[in-house]
Amino acid sequence: MESDVKYRAQILGVAVDRMTLDQCVDRLDQAVIERRRCHIVLVNAAKIVKCRFDPELAEIVRHADLIGADGVPVVWASRLLGRSLPGRVNGTDLMERLFRLCETKGHSVYLLGARPEVLARAVAAIREQYPGLRIAGSRHGYFGSAKDEQRAVRAIAESGADVLLVGMSTPMKEKWVHRHSRELAVPVIHGIGGSFDILAGVTRRAPLWMQRDGLEWFYRLCQEPRRMWKRYLVTNSIFVYLVIRELVRTRAMRL
Repeated sequence: MESDVKYRAQILGVAVDRMTLDQCVDRLDQAVIERRRCHIVLVNAAKIVKCRFDPELAEIVRHADLIGADGVPVVWASRLLGRSLPGRVNGTDLMERLFRLCETKGHSVYLLGARPEVLARAVAAIREQYPGLRIAGSRHGYFGSAKDEQRAVRAIAESGADVLLVGMSTPMKEKWVHRHSRELAVPVIHGIGGSFDILAGVTRRAPLWMQRDGLEWFYRLCQEPRRMWKRYLVTNSIFVYLVIRELVRTRAMRL
């Protein structure tokens, strides 16, 4: 289900699908209906920078079936560079839309990731908010051994889930999915990062005005400064530098 390249915009060497959140949900729904594999990867400024230093991650992103812009800065950069994207496809927003879609259409969801206690709270919150949603299974994201990990993969495959949500950090989730994609037998796979923490009430999302103005990263930084400072302050600075360098290079070529 790999996207046609003509519908992708090149943002600092990473191809991103030109799609809205609604269009993304429609394509994932179609993948479930057709039982076609669709691994969606969402990229923000930090992940685009990581791809420049992690060839394995870059290759996985390059071959993803769908690639969405998870972050206002990526959308801003696309417009500044003349490769405009119609909007962002935020990971948490997409997760919530998938819950509603699956509840409405009867698709089932498997939840993988987070600490056991956090996952339990997230599952309870999901059941309360989406009472009609079919949860095919759930498992925390920590494996004691290779055999333990393989048992988890087998359990997901045998669950018959239509959608798999992987609550791991980058690049762990992308590499984990890539390693096991053939065995998982789930049509739609979406890496949601720390979204289970949000569902469980461990962390909070930024207010809507901060999300719209591209300041969600700053809100996360204020909540978890020790864990997030490098990701946001260092990688975001590199991202800005790369955008400026690309803008200068592009303009110089036009002279």
